Amino acid sequence: MTDVKELLLSRIRDVADYPEPGVMFKDITPLLADPAAFTALTDALAEITVRHGATKIVGLEARGFILGAPAAVRAGVGFIPVRKAGKLPGATLSQAYDLEYGSAEIEVHAEDLVAGDRVMVIDDVLATGGTAEASLQLIRRAGADVAGVAVLMELAFLAGRQRLEPALGGAPLEALITV
Repeated sequence: MTDVKELLLSRIRDVADYPEPGVMFKDITPLLADPAAFTALTDALAEITVRHGATKIVGLEARGFILGAPAAVRAGVGFIPVRKAGKLPGATLSQAYDLEYGSAEIEVHAEDLVAGDRVMVIDDVLATGGTAEASLQLIRRAGADVAGVAVLMELAFLAGRQRLEPALGGAPLEALITV
């Protein structure tokens, strides 16, 4: 796994002062453009999904779609997009959550998650943990169980893990890379 982590890390580009001065943005587009790195990432996320007995993957908008969908195919499980409010047609469950400055809301199709589903949440980055926490609340409100959360990268200095741990209810949080 160390080789995989090194490969993934080597394909993540730092972009200084984006989206605002003082921020060091972690750009994963070079990783996605490299077939060997993207395959290694997909395999790692699929392995986590299978190891924790998940039956579905929830991908968080938008990069969670890019990472979660191929991992779901590789793991042989269903894929469910969790979108920003107002993007899904039909009946949805929604969950509001607080951001650093304001609030936001995410939604999932009400019928896509059912009792008996074990759901792995996949996203690119765990930052403050707000979106992931809201997704766990949505999953449970739909009657499904949380198998865990898997992310490419955890930004440890933002303390998202500490915020997310109570909502995990003992389910694992796995980050392939921690910065």
